[in-house]
Amino acid sequence: MSLPKDEIYTPSQYLTLERQSDARHELYDGVIYAMAGESPEHSLITTNISGELRLRLKDSACSVFSPNMKVLSGKDKLFAYPDVTVVCGEPQFYDDKRDVIVNPTVIFEVLSPSTEAFDRGDKFLSFRKFNNSLTDYVLVSQYKPFVDHYTRQADESWTLHSLEGLDSIIHLSSIDCELRLAEVYDRIVFRPRPESVGD
Repeated sequence: MSLPKDEIYTPSQYLTLERQSDARHELYDGVIYAMAGESPEHSLITTNISGELRLRLKDSACSVFSPNMKVLSGKDKLFAYPDVTVVCGEPQFYDDKRDVIVNPTVIFEVLSPSTEAFDRGDKFLSFRKFNNSLTDYVLVSQYKPFVDHYTRQADESWTLHSLEGLDSIIHLSSIDCELRLAEVYDRIVFRPRPESVGD
């Protein structure tokens, strides 16, 4: 899908284009951004997280969604494709197409050089400001066993717990779930982080 540069899109225009597109794009403040392809490590880590969460949550009220499910943040501010999304309770959708979730509980993003600044910055700011349902935001490195886990507190502040090493455990108390980094990084051969921007 070829998009004019510097054009501002309404959510309706974006969704019309996106639902006809074979590629994925995110919308932030009216600007559409094409999503880059992913590395084998990025793909495998995402699958590992989804698989482990599915096993642990299959008898709970929580569901695990793939990277193909969009999540809305704010009043049409951000339409994003998190790598893994957990929703507890009944999923709520933006419209009757049922392809945009509005009530995420936990979001995982596997970091890439081309998206890390956005995932850590404006994207997280939007999610934590506008998505009251969100309890956990987890950023996962693909170049070493390292995770930044942000957790919402009762006073609406967020705390950061950084984990390093394959023996570390991500404690997701909001969904009564734990993930070992050894499982998150199963079959991963760590490679040097590329110096150039790209996945």
